[in-house]
Amino acid sequence: MAKRRSKKNTAVEFPYSQKWEDARKPMQLSHLEVGEDPEGYVPDAGLIDAVDIAMLLNQPLLLTGEAGTGKTRFAYYLAWKLGWSEPLKFETKSTSTSDEIFYTYDTLGRFHEAQIGGEKTKAANYINYQALGRAILHAISPKKIDDALLPEDFKHPGQQRSIVLIDEVDKAPRDFPNDILNEIEQMYFRIPFLSHEKIVAERAMKPVIIFTSNNEKPLPDPFLRRCVYYDVPFPDQERLEEIIHMRIPEFNEKETFVSQALEFFDLVRNAGLHKKPATAELLGWLTTLRGFGLHEKGSLREQGEVLAKTLSTLTKTQDDAPIAQNVLQRWVRVSS
Repeated sequence: MAKRRSKKNTAVEFPYSQKWEDARKPMQLSHLEVGEDPEGYVPDAGLIDAVDIAMLLNQPLLLTGEAGTGKTRFAYYLAWKLGWSEPLKFETKSTSTSDEIFYTYDTLGRFHEAQIGGEKTKAANYINYQALGRAILHAISPKKIDDALLPEDFKHPGQQRSIVLIDEVDKAPRDFPNDILNEIEQMYFRIPFLSHEKIVAERAMKPVIIFTSNNEKPLPDPFLRRCVYYDVPFPDQERLEEIIHMRIPEFNEKETFVSQALEFFDLVRNAGLHKKPATAELLGWLTTLRGFGLHEKGSLREQGEVLAKTLSTLTKTQDDAPIAQNVLQRWVRVSS
């Protein structure tokens, strides 16, 4: 089971602009960073059901939903909950190819060695195994892996199951998901320039695969048919309060502060912004309020001037900033 991180030495003092010399000191963790512990994650019941079904059917789990709703963090929570190692993560890019989910090959380095006539080393030394390739290797007993496939510095942790997080798969070229359908279904890959043999995960040790998508573009139907799908909803107020108390325990005795903060946050979210703030922005904003000491100063409505300085944590576009400012002015005016 993963160890809890210490919550000591987490104080953050603001504003830095009044004492720049402090910025030269080693950075201390904020409550938000400390709260990244997977045990502080609060999944909803539907998400738990979805991952149960995915593991029962041995199919990938595809998570969609607003950015910042915790899709990526769920993979770390699941690994912690199962007592497994940290997820093996593949960060999808617009240039990603199907091979790169398994391995990359340093063609230039290999060519350079040949040009300078350096010491000949095996081709596998120029391979860097990526998330799913590494997970499949981990699912095989080290004794059954051909040594010619492994770089000399490769360290096998022992046969084990892994969670593979393929983050933001919708960023990839449209053919990317379809190009890996068979490999994911049968859990294998090949490295043609080393061997034509399949590298296959042992059946009982197959990795658990979690895809995330922000719905930037539609995913192909053949890919969707092979996944268990769940859209992570934005939490209601009750769940937001639960998340806040788990992630920032210092606010457990600050019910009025949390209630007022959520009231204002809800107004901002529903003010017609181009990009609504999600859970991640809420937690960042609350951590900022704590940094300014507003949780110790009574009613938030009476702190309009300081609150205005924190809105950059909630808005992400030039057009949204004045909308949030107007919401704040109206909200503060109610108390006057």
